[in-house]
Amino acid sequence: MADYGECGEVEMSDEQKKEIAKWFLLNSPAGEIQYVAKDLRSVLSDENVFNEAASEAFPVYNKSHMICIEMPGTTGDVLVTSFNELNKNEYLDPGTANVAVVDHVKQVCTAVRPAADEELSSAYVEEFRCALDTEILKYVSEAYPKGVCSVFCVNGKDAEGPGFDFEFAVVISAARHSPQNFCNGSWRSTWNIEFKDDIQILEVRGILQVDAHYFEEGNVQLDAKHECKDSTIFQSPEDCAVSIANIIRHHETEYLTSLQASYTKLPDTTFKDLRRRLPVTRTLFPWHNTSQFSLSRDVTKELGIGK
Repeated sequence: MADYGECGEVEMSDEQKKEIAKWFLLNSPAGEIQYVAKDLRSVLSDENVFNEAASEAFPVYNKSHMICIEMPGTTGDVLVTSFNELNKNEYLDPGTANVAVVDHVKQVCTAVRPAADEELSSAYVEEFRCALDTEILKYVSEAYPKGVCSVFCVNGKDAEGPGFDFEFAVVISAARHSPQNFCNGSWRSTWNIEFKDDIQILEVRGILQVDAHYFEEGNVQLDAKHECKDSTIFQSPEDCAVSIANIIRHHETEYLTSLQASYTKLPDTTFKDLRRRLPVTRTLFPWHNTSQFSLSRDVTKELGIGK
């Protein structure tokens, strides 16, 4: 509990300070957690509290934002997600069959080791995974200027042939950070594909998340989320991959189009609803020509400033 000092001011415990610091870190906009951490370290003035908060918050933030980290000594990158997490700081990259050791607070890869056989999928499952990875990579390179993707086997990785079920997670992460222009944003989508051999059906479930932060002379944030479902038939690895990629392309394009349409209509819908239909002047507000108004001029005149 909080204590009261001699002047009646509330003195928080270290545990309370840590929880508040974690909240700020976990709610940092895309690409801005390092800036928030720097300010928190200064405000707290307590390295122990800050380090505890950072060690607990950064892994959660990195996985939820699916950050991409370069692996030293290789040509590949690794996505930090809950789907490829082997332990608290090791993440599998199935494309290169390597495991990256990650420093979550610094957001860097500190070491790379070859994946053990038991950490990889069977040859049967890997055939499907590689085919899907190829198609998703092709789609992402066309749709996202700075997108990264990966396909992980999250269930049934030891299946040796037909007759077994298994499940993939397709992860797509794209970020554009431009703090010098006061804006940052990210697109994250995860697609779970269940290969059900007994009914020869693939069930697809997707979660799409879009974050944006614009902070020039203000603070405007977008946090949008969309879920969808679909299915297709169980086919050869190559045909399954094409079908799944087409499903993902369709739903993501449809959602992006709906977002663009809704924000195009903002001036005529949401912004108008923020104001009364008729102000006290009983005259409709001229939304088509707001440049004729000058708030500073009207306030100066009303208060008689400068007279």
